[in-house]
Amino acid sequence: MYGNGQAPIFILKDGTQRTRGRTAQSNNIAAAKAVADAVRSTLGPKGMDKMLVDSMGDVVITNDGATILKEMDIEHPAAKMIIEVAKTQEQHCFDGTTTAVVLSGELLKRSEDLIEQNVHPTVICEGFRLAAEKAVELLESHGIATMNDDSVLMEVAKTALTGKSAGAVKSFMADICVRSVNAVGLIEGDQRIVDLSDIKVEKRQGGSIKDSTLIDGIILDKERVHAGMPRSVNGAKIALVNSAIEVKKTEVDAKIQITDPNQLSKFLEEEENYIKGLVEKIKNSGANVLICQKGIDELAQHYMAKEGIFAIRRAKKSDMEALSKATSGKIVTNLDDLTDADLGNAEKVEEKKIGESEMTFITGCPDAKSVSVLLRGGTEHVVDEIRRAFDDAVGVVSVAWEDGAVLTGGGSVLAALSRDLRTFAETVGGREQMAIEAFASALEIIPRTLAENAGLDPVTTLIELRKAHADGQSNAGINVYEGGVVDMRGANVLEPIRVVEQAIQSATETAVMILRIDDVISSKGVSMGDEMGDMGDFHM
Repeated sequence: MYGNGQAPIFILKDGTQRTRGRTAQSNNIAAAKAVADAVRSTLGPKGMDKMLVDSMGDVVITNDGATILKEMDIEHPAAKMIIEVAKTQEQHCFDGTTTAVVLSGELLKRSEDLIEQNVHPTVICEGFRLAAEKAVELLESHGIATMNDDSVLMEVAKTALTGKSAGAVKSFMADICVRSVNAVGLIEGDQRIVDLSDIKVEKRQGGSIKDSTLIDGIILDKERVHAGMPRSVNGAKIALVNSAIEVKKTEVDAKIQITDPNQLSKFLEEEENYIKGLVEKIKNSGANVLICQKGIDELAQHYMAKEGIFAIRRAKKSDMEALSKATSGKIVTNLDDLTDADLGNAEKVEEKKIGESEMTFITGCPDAKSVSVLLRGGTEHVVDEIRRAFDDAVGVVSVAWEDGAVLTGGGSVLAALSRDLRTFAETVGGREQMAIEAFASALEIIPRTLAENAGLDPVTTLIELRKAHADGQSNAGINVYEGGVVDMRGANVLEPIRVVEQAIQSATETAVMILRIDDVISSKGVSMGDEMGDMGDFHM
């Protein structure tokens, strides 16, 4: 500003970029849309995979929305907000990441049309909030109870696995998911809790996916410390020790002066007796398997092998805790305190060669509240993708088990919500009505994308879907395999209620946040140009 002939006043530092008003809004919306378009083609059973190569040359092949967005190196701040949506969705619901991101992008796209019609962003935000509240309220009426019904949980797992690399063996994988959730699920009063850290997953290259197994116990990526030890122990009594089985070093600096060779031999003898005494204590407790969190002295290994004790050293803290849960054993710090009551029980402890390396299987644990899953696959990339698919599937099964309710999938619920919200919009006065209608239209992006990815005509399919819902078929969704519309309850396409609820809420919140920004002040050299419409700012 040059008023009264004065020199300009610089408030912002040199090099600071500032974009404001309509330009800032359209830039942010373009960035968000670009992110949504990047993952859009992965949605649904006919969705395709992405190959992501990082700066180190590591390759990830996946169609998991959260993984894709995590691996992409994105600069634009509005685009980063969209990634947060995927992260939140992944943390809370384990699935539906692509749905949430695509929905965010579509809400912003629809709001852009309203801004061009001079509807104020604040009015749009208010309308979106009203619509989201109403949508979450309406979801309850679409819920299907799952209480103690494993067949419903199986279908939920199959739906989560469909479209992923593990889709070919989805019945097999779904069975493992349901069994593992049922094994670790706890019912406390009227609360149902699943702690997924109790399901330990190990992956190994080699063999086929069908070689994957669920173990009622724990798998340790460790081998016995001495070749003289037995390879397998039946009726295992397991001592869990988190102190080192070796001669202890003194806490303070101490010097031992030896003036006579006999003293040296006595000294060594004493060390030997000490270690022998430690092994005796383990044996006297009745233990025939030792899992140690720290190191085991070579001499101790020799004595244990002589006594026929199966020992493992340097086990991870998380493994120790899982073993304690699975075998009902107590973790002991001091060997002097080790008694029969502290020992865990298992039917069998066995060392097996899996792929390239040895692993220890601790199976047949009574009342195991911790289980392990061993995933196999032909190549490293296959195993990694199977792991991601398994994590999603076991996550959605646990969510469905906790909530006790599921919804029909295939875009059926969102199409029903869209229809109900249009009716609701008519009851709301003022300009918010336009925003609620835009929200209702945005929800249809999910069935539309499902149709597009399946190679169907999206317009014809959407019209068919709307007609089916108008005729009272509230479970009608898109048949991606044969085209047209089908009853999703009959087709057993089910997903947890939490997945859809969270996707609607986080997509709305993010869209509202981005819409309310009308000024972007950037002190770093972040590109805020008009080229955001293409993928110019993405570095993959």
